[in-house]
Amino acid sequence: MNGVRAKKHLGQHFLKEDGIAQRIAESLTGHGGYKHVVEVGPGSGALTKHLMARTEFDLTCFEVDTESIAHLAVTWPGLKVVQRDFLRVEPDRITDGPIAVIGNFPYNISTQIVFKVLEHRDRFTELVGMFQKEVADRLCAGPGSKTYGISSVLAQAWYSMEMLFVVEPDSFIPPPKVRSAVIRMKRNTVTSLTCNEALFARVVKTAFNQRRKTLHNALKALPETNGRIPEQYAGKRAEQLSVADFIVLTQACSQ
Repeated sequence: MNGVRAKKHLGQHFLKEDGIAQRIAESLTGHGGYKHVVEVGPGSGALTKHLMARTEFDLTCFEVDTESIAHLAVTWPGLKVVQRDFLRVEPDRITDGPIAVIGNFPYNISTQIVFKVLEHRDRFTELVGMFQKEVADRLCAGPGSKTYGISSVLAQAWYSMEMLFVVEPDSFIPPPKVRSAVIRMKRNTVTSLTCNEALFARVVKTAFNQRRKTLHNALKALPETNGRIPEQYAGKRAEQLSVADFIVLTQACSQ
């Protein structure tokens, strides 16, 4: 496509539907007051073209595929493309102030991109991205859903999540074997959790790693709990607890 071959080892599936690319670009809202947008994995530039039309933003692309970089340089000579793995870049090396992240993300690193954003949540105020639908469902799922899990809770503690739309496999070259979906994450107003945040993450991960067990049994592996599981949670399973519930549970475990 446009002289760039999709490479399986990079998880590349190039979007061929221009209308979908435009819709993704238009999903950026400016939430948090950012002026700088980072596109991860521009590939053939299907989305890049529409991001460049958003002249209210400064665009930087991060790409590791040299063939894609060469194509982008010829097509848009003024485009800022950094040949580097976004996952290894600190926000301060990109710009000062808030940043948005967007992309038709390579499926093999999409979840890692979310956790990178969570790690630097004070800087990344919005994310709009294409994910495998299964991953998108998990990120946006609420309590009681079978897809609700670790990434759901950890993301929703800091961001509001929106499922925007589903994209079918025939919209890509080559078509992936799964459906895809575009989601939007907006930084919420929470500046800190009212519990030990490191322990909160461990409680969530431990609870969901044994999601078929009640929390009384699942959290025995955590020495910090010391058997102090509040009665209202002891007989429940991880998928039944909201973010607020996990915060209360973590507070109880650390007393």
